Amino acid sequence: MNSNKRISAAFEQAGSRSALIPYITAGDPSPAASPRLMHALVAAGADIIELGVPFSDPMADGSVIQLAAERAIRQGTSLQRVLDIVAEFRQDDGTTPVVLMGYANPIERMGQAVFAEKAAAAGVDGMLVVDYPPEEATEYADLLMSHGLDPIFLLAPTSTPDRMAQVGKIARGYVYYVSLKGVTGSGSLDTQDVEKRVARIREHVSIPVGVGFGIRDADSARQLGQCADAVVIGSKLIETMHQAAQAAVAAGQTSAQADQAAIDTAAAWLAEIRNSL
Repeated sequence: MNSNKRISAAFEQAGSRSALIPYITAGDPSPAASPRLMHALVAAGADIIELGVPFSDPMADGSVIQLAAERAIRQGTSLQRVLDIVAEFRQDDGTTPVVLMGYANPIERMGQAVFAEKAAAAGVDGMLVVDYPPEEATEYADLLMSHGLDPIFLLAPTSTPDRMAQVGKIARGYVYYVSLKGVTGSGSLDTQDVEKRVARIREHVSIPVGVGFGIRDADSARQLGQCADAVVIGSKLIETMHQAAQAAVAAGQTSAQADQAAIDTAAAWLAEIRNSL
């Protein structure tokens, strides 16, 4: 089966530069603000949006994203609410791809078939589930593709050629290469090592390769953009956004004003990353 049309079109439109994929947690800074934040990120140059599904035990995420998930959960951001956020975003944007990133538990609770149907109806384009290993996810991937959704998988510095080949068989849209060992937002990048590993992945994978984890500024994004088809950036974006919201609250502004401060700051920061690419 072919890749989702919106995702493939986004990479085609990016042309010779790397696509920019910001990651945000749905429901942070608030569920009501999330669709507006998504629109602001698109205006700032996002090609694809990765929308994190809040989960109480996000084992692959560092403290910044864990705290964002906690904030979102406290405000009632369930998997169904995430789908509602996507549907609201789709009312005014029918072209920017939205990829959900999360964990198996909320999907299993909803039911894989029900989730795939609801996600497609809401306007989701792809799904990356951290704890669905590709060796055990063939039926799940087929289910997603039958609803026009791309199954997206992670590869890491420790991934073997066999794992790369397995991902190459069932992944659609793009592959997400985790450029560091550890959790999101940790460590420092070795761009030369990343370039070598991306070249190795391309021996087994024919779809675009996005690189994420550890990208914290325009310089690192630009360096990785020279070898990756996409640059994924999340922890620093969320951290920057949350700091703006905290500053607004400390200045006596309302929660709605704090939300807007977070949105404006996120968009301005992402625009700098986009310009670097």
